[in-house]
Amino acid sequence: MTTVRPLIGISTYLESGTRWGVWELDAALLPVGYPRLVQRAGGLAAMLPPDAPERAAQTVARLDGLVVAGGPDVDPARYGAEREPRTGPPAPERDAWELALIDAALAAGVPLLGICRGMQLLNVALGGTLVQHLDGHAEVVGVFGRHPVKPVPGTRYAGIAPEETAVPTYHHQAVDRLGRGLVPSAYASDGTVEAVELPPAEGWVLGVQWHPEMGEDLRVMRALVAAAG
Repeated sequence: MTTVRPLIGISTYLESGTRWGVWELDAALLPVGYPRLVQRAGGLAAMLPPDAPERAAQTVARLDGLVVAGGPDVDPARYGAEREPRTGPPAPERDAWELALIDAALAAGVPLLGICRGMQLLNVALGGTLVQHLDGHAEVVGVFGRHPVKPVPGTRYAGIAPEETAVPTYHHQAVDRLGRGLVPSAYASDGTVEAVELPPAEGWVLGVQWHPEMGEDLRVMRALVAAAG
């Protein structure tokens, strides 16, 4: 008997003027670590380039699970803040599309994993705010570091990874005020919230600040794939 693998949608970047051989074209892009992580964890990966937000519910209805990937800073206007000097340029199409995907997944009960920006956008979607720059984080451009995160006992994340774990990380923003219903489920040693989740009664919803697609630990993605299956 052939095992049916759950279909996991992953949001993508949208970049202008990307070089493809002799071509320079706009492109929907995704670092290959994301689909490979889904595949290694037992799922089928589908890329979800930015689309009209009103199509998000139809898109999510065809998925078994959703990953909102890392990427550019969320527009501070989305959480009622003024842009600070070190905040990156906005990505309005991506913000609108991914917020609509998150809303659709929450409404439909589709398992949802937010990674880095995806966790931050989940927090914003539920009315939370962000710290626009963490001094001492992501100062070396293009280099992933590692630091330990400590799970909060009794949370979904602690059930996935009960011990303190060193994770691959590259970020300069973080959760500030938590969104509606979200609870912190892991912290860094400096108190930065490193994972958030909704209570089990509200479905399988988890956000992590780090980049599991840049490491070898499959546990978080395996948990999403299991929930999606």
